[in-house]
Amino acid sequence: MPQRDLYHQAVVKALEKDGWTITDDPLRLNYGTRNLYVDLGAENLLAAEKDDRLIAVEVKSFSGESDMHDLEMALGQFVLYRGVLAKIDSERTLYLAIPSFAFDDVFADQFGQLVIEQHELRLVVFEEEKQEILRWLR
Repeated sequence: MPQRDLYHQAVVKALEKDGWTITDDPLRLNYGTRNLYVDLGAENLLAAEKDDRLIAVEVKSFSGESDMHDLEMALGQFVLYRGVLAKIDSERTLYLAIPSFAFDDVFADQFGQLVIEQHELRLVVFEEEKQEILRWLR
């Protein structure tokens, strides 16, 4: 079982406040002989459409010694998980959950916007202390 990220519980609470139901903690992805674990699986019933919206959320703290190293690790996991999800659970959309300070420090500038655009990142920006979603990107 993978180790939980520093902000795991904050993201769980933030998603629940935003109307999501946590369905998997973690979400296990089986492909061939490999098992991968995305931090969370969640669903949200869209009443107007009478259909569930399914997401997978990988939580990242960006609390390491280097923002760029943290970005490389997060991006690698995102790309890997997105590829496996496309094969085994294509109805589920993958998001990277990051604290607001990480968005401001890593993704808000020209370089960060390039990374978001080129890798088609979907981000959930959360406020760690209030345990609230501030924005959904893409």
